[in-house]
Amino acid sequence: MSEIIEKKSRFIGYATSVHSEDEAKQFISGISKEHKKANHVTYAYVLPNTAKTSDDGEPKGTAGLPIYNVITRRNMQNVVVVVVRYFGGTLLGKGGLIRAYGKAAGLALDYLV
Repeated sequence: MSEIIEKKSRFIGYATSVHSEDEAKQFISGISKEHKKANHVTYAYVLPNTAKTSDDGEPKGTAGLPIYNVITRRNMQNVVVVVVRYFGGTLLGKGGLIRAYGKAAGLALDYLV
């Protein structure tokens, strides 16, 4: 688990190894249940022949895609990364969101390796 604060928004990253899409979905569901009051629960996972991302209400391409990009830049597979955001009241803009989600994902993956 990793955590960063950007302009009062809290980003909490989680990463784990998975071997199937069902395992990835179960991990995402568990994090969602744990953070019911979160504004956004975003994710990306990469398996052989399968990849999926979700922005969960954030502007398109500002959450799931940056998480996915961190995974693929590290040449990782069989991994899911979930980043939870608690909105702090200040808009970050698209660039700020991309940086924050990418940073939280990278830190979460650091703990996985």
